[in-house]
Amino acid sequence: MIDSHYEWQVLADETTQADQQLADSLGLPVVMIQLLKQRGLTSATAIEAFLNPSPDEINDPFMLFDMERVIDRINEALMNGEHITIYGDYDTDGITSTAIMYETLMMLDADVDFYVPNRFTDGYGPNKAVYERLIQQGTQLIITVDNGVAGHTAIDFANEQGVDVIVTDHHEIPQELPAAYAIIHPQHPESAYPYKHLSGVGVAFKVATALLEEIPQEMMDLVALGEIADLVPLTGENRVLVAYGLKMLAQTTRPGLQALMELAGVGLHEVSAEQVAFGITPRLNAIGRLESAKIGVELLVTQDPERASDLAQKVNQLNDTRKQIVADIVTEAKAQLAALDLANQKTIILAGDGWHEGVLGIVASQVVELTHRPTIILTQADGKLKGSARSIADFDLYQALAPHEDLFTSFGGHAGAAGLSLPTANLAALKTAFEQAADAQDVQLGMKAPLIIAEKIPFEAVNEQLYAAVQKLAPFGNGNEQPYFEITGMVTDIKQIGADKTHLKFNLAANDTKLAALAFGKGELGAGLLIDKAPLNVVATLSENTWQGQTSLQLMVKDLQQGGLAIIDQRTNKLRPDIFKAPGQYVFFNPKVMQQLLPYINAESTAVALTNGDQLVDNVSTILVDLPKNLADLELLKGYQYKELRVIFYTAQHVYLEALPTKADFGKLYKYILGHANLPIRAELSKLAKFLQIGENQLSLMITVFFELGFVRIENGVLNSLPNPAHADLTSAPSYQGWITKQAIEKQLIYSKTSELTKTLAQLVSQ
Repeated sequence: MIDSHYEWQVLADETTQADQQLADSLGLPVVMIQLLKQRGLTSATAIEAFLNPSPDEINDPFMLFDMERVIDRINEALMNGEHITIYGDYDTDGITSTAIMYETLMMLDADVDFYVPNRFTDGYGPNKAVYERLIQQGTQLIITVDNGVAGHTAIDFANEQGVDVIVTDHHEIPQELPAAYAIIHPQHPESAYPYKHLSGVGVAFKVATALLEEIPQEMMDLVALGEIADLVPLTGENRVLVAYGLKMLAQTTRPGLQALMELAGVGLHEVSAEQVAFGITPRLNAIGRLESAKIGVELLVTQDPERASDLAQKVNQLNDTRKQIVADIVTEAKAQLAALDLANQKTIILAGDGWHEGVLGIVASQVVELTHRPTIILTQADGKLKGSARSIADFDLYQALAPHEDLFTSFGGHAGAAGLSLPTANLAALKTAFEQAADAQDVQLGMKAPLIIAEKIPFEAVNEQLYAAVQKLAPFGNGNEQPYFEITGMVTDIKQIGADKTHLKFNLAANDTKLAALAFGKGELGAGLLIDKAPLNVVATLSENTWQGQTSLQLMVKDLQQGGLAIIDQRTNKLRPDIFKAPGQYVFFNPKVMQQLLPYINAESTAVALTNGDQLVDNVSTILVDLPKNLADLELLKGYQYKELRVIFYTAQHVYLEALPTKADFGKLYKYILGHANLPIRAELSKLAKFLQIGENQLSLMITVFFELGFVRIENGVLNSLPNPAHADLTSAPSYQGWITKQAIEKQLIYSKTSELTKTLAQLVSQ
């Protein structure tokens, strides 16, 4: 049995006759009507408008409060030759916002440069020390992008120096706005702008449109990047901007983007929001996580192909470094998790020496995914802790941590994420406060994170026509999520793929039809899947895979579950202490092997010698440690209920791949024995094997056969022939027959494929 990682929640109602009629009138599969209803679209008119985004939905930028004032001030700066500095941010939204504003002002022949704050030295948003430096260097007008709405101190300083600051931002508006020259914000309290959810790059694009007095279509590729990266809702105006932006991205002439997309494996002919989110965004975000994000802006705006190629290579290398840093920290974090009492702990706080602070949010998200608990990940240096927090759906991080600001040297965030720093001495108090907050908000242990499923559909409904229809809902993202479907079939052709076998590839089959399926990060489940034994339920999105010019439908699996007995293949030829850490009952077929390994079995587990008459306990994890002497010993596994069956089948000596000695081999050895008295066989076995050109294992077997049949005697490790031995068939010796039996057992239990082994054991224990 394989249980689901998430709690599956199916949204779809039963299909009605009206649904079918609407589907027929629109030429859509009826499944699509459920998907559209879930988006609040119930009429043919609303559906047509949603499926066909129009530029008419792009709002007039002058509807934004203060836009005329901003355009007048920038035009004044242009006429007077004032030096303008664009003050950006280090994530993808900030990088693209900076690039758009910089390109726009360059098109207008402005005296302009840009500054991207450093995450580690400048922090987020307006920094007084940086503003002071920029002003000393000649800046006469500062335009912020994707930041500034909370930058009171730095903006007040600029005002004192006679330098105006124009803020363009989309982040949460504070109770008191800074004293900027103007603030462009879709949620400005005095704004009548009809769409409130633009990202930073969306706001910058609005300023660019107003300045240029037309929509700069050539910049919409950058708009798509920033909007998708910042996870703003892909509804309304954002949906239109991203839809057209993706089309521009597919034909971008930016050398930097072309080079980066090639390295990311993103096609230039058709680009999806998913490709941006998983291929381009992580690479651009990696820059600011590890060093100055200035090169990200340079990558986007340069027209020099050679420079673009160099920058793209550097960005790609930074992303590879970022992934390795994350992997290393996650490994250490998992080791810390293993030492925690998670059964009685609702929250998690982990700290490590020298963990890279630029990736702690990613690590926190991964720990939340693993444990479904609110998590804080901290790095420690010089008696200080700094880190990131991530939450689960039913726990408000800000509400939990804000009342304890006295513990922090800095703190900020919202319900789902937060950043904080504190003295190391306050860590224990933070752990107590965090756990108490989980109690106060009634966080329930053992609850799975919800996974919203659009609809459970029959296997035969999954086809190219459905895929094409679903794609009409794109671009997918926050507020317009790609639909998950629940699909059932039989699993075949399982493969663990990836450099470290962490991913799973298989086919889902029904009625002589197969669907390819890919499950990232679920490689360890492959050994437990029952092939052709029990139906497999998967929750997946639909995608296409192109290989050698052929395109086929593919399921991208988010979660899966399967009834029946889970048989997990852990076969190995080298035992390690960590194998025995997991709680369960460890089954041995050889009592001597059990005695040798008892010290490694933890106190929560039991050791069972089945061949000694020991009994198993039902419904616990059962681990078959050593190899049975014969297949009949496996019959002792019948009649029990298993939570899961883990298979090691260790044996110290493998014989399956070694040939049985021939009659000529026996003759050669016997002739040698007759010519040599008092052979120190125990001490000289290796030398004798080399001399006779026979393998050591075969030589040991042959000597044992001679001993069992009365051809030789062995005393104190010394071998001599016996006079006038009785004639006997060499193959009748018990050791010879045992070798044959062991070869057969190894063939079936050790050298078989996982699918063959699981089928054998499943049939056996189900009898």
